[in-house]
Amino acid sequence: MMVVQAGEGSGQVRFSNACALALIAGPCVIESEEHVLKMAQAIRGIAGAYVFKASFDKANRSSVDSYRGPGLREGVRILAEVRKLGIPVLTDIHEPAQAEIAAESADVLQIPAFLCRQTDLLVEAGKTGRAVNIKKGQFVSPADFRHAAEKVASTGNRQILLTERGSSFGYNNLVVDMRGLAIMAQTGYPVIFDATHSVQLPGAGGSVSGGQPEFIEPLARAATAAGVAGIFVEVHDAPERALSDGPNALRLDLLGRFWSRVRAIDRLVKGFEN
Repeated sequence: MMVVQAGEGSGQVRFSNACALALIAGPCVIESEEHVLKMAQAIRGIAGAYVFKASFDKANRSSVDSYRGPGLREGVRILAEVRKLGIPVLTDIHEPAQAEIAAESADVLQIPAFLCRQTDLLVEAGKTGRAVNIKKGQFVSPADFRHAAEKVASTGNRQILLTERGSSFGYNNLVVDMRGLAIMAQTGYPVIFDATHSVQLPGAGGSVSGGQPEFIEPLARAATAAGVAGIFVEVHDAPERALSDGPNALRLDLLGRFWSRVRAIDRLVKGFEN
């Protein structure tokens, strides 16, 4: 069974479908350096070792008027400050040319769901040697998703994570087929469940996406019971003021209880005592 590692020393996080559940968490987008550092340390205080997630650019926002982030260079600088705290970092890339630059400050490069079939992007991410988290497109079947992993693996890099984030179910809605988690695990790569984007209502807010955060924990519990390697949650201290994806974010003050409950399920399913 494949094991993917992110970070070093006491902050290192291991992802494997057979190992204890790992956490990826953070705000959708970098809002400011102060906010990123505050959130990174607060999440560590609640959950312990984890991978911090924040995007330097949200290139696929619903509206041209929506906030996208500080951009590549400034974003990389801010994320480097998080790594100095001993916290591994994950961030999205949208273009092949961003891969090498983002890898300077990211332990994990993430391929957005809408771009999961972009061969050049996947290959350049793989060439960096960093772990690559590929989010399954809302339009891709679990069985076909292996082709995306094979594009990264063609570079010799097998540090690959596969993330489920829901499939399109008519307009402005997503549904999660829990069978897909087991199908994706047959590749041997660690499978991650994105509990917050799976409750997103794409475009349902008019110029922004809506969400149903009350279903974050029920879906995360179900995915954990299916035996995933990790849970991905976008977390914000004030979702109502978040500059991106606030409607489907988990409130920071709910993270502790959430993480405790899903970890209890993970221990039961995988037979761990602690």
